[in-house]
Amino acid sequence: MITHLHGVLEEKTPASAVIDCGGIGYALSISLHTYAQLPDKGTCRLFTHLAIREDAHVLYGFYNQDERELFRQLISVSGVGGNTALAVLSGLDPSGVKSTIQNGDVSALKAIKGVGPKTAERIIVDLRDKVTKVEVGELGLVVGQNKQREEALTALITLGFAKNAADKAISKVLKKYGSDLGVEEIVKHALSSF
Repeated sequence: MITHLHGVLEEKTPASAVIDCGGIGYALSISLHTYAQLPDKGTCRLFTHLAIREDAHVLYGFYNQDERELFRQLISVSGVGGNTALAVLSGLDPSGVKSTIQNGDVSALKAIKGVGPKTAERIIVDLRDKVTKVEVGELGLVVGQNKQREEALTALITLGFAKNAADKAISKVLKKYGSDLGVEEIVKHALSSF
């Protein structure tokens, strides 16, 4: 499986991006949230999800692993395909999707094109216990901190900690010590909180 692509962003539209990796151009379907985070040109990295169907192979791209994980949770819901999941992630940012699911806000999900009342209810019922709760400090993180946060999260998961517990520990560390910390410092402080 292709987990991420790192290369030169050749083209981007609100629904897609093309990244040149070693002379091969990869077309990815993206959300509006990812589109807003991408530079106009230059080097970038997108986390990916490859969907193989009878009629097509579709590569989805995400600005961070949190958005990709949320996409995977959304497509695990019966009746929600890749395009609907991208529509949800385009209508609300990842934190907004999580809080909408946690709060059981059916009307916010129904307002998204392609999501009817039954699908909205199914998303909330199926994912309410799976999505991590949005903490106030998480909403205030600057975009540059995302990479350090993700690397620290990956390090803690590699050390054997559960993703939710590691994510909460990192959020507490960033609230307490600020967002200026490097990856090693984040991991060190997070480990001391376990």
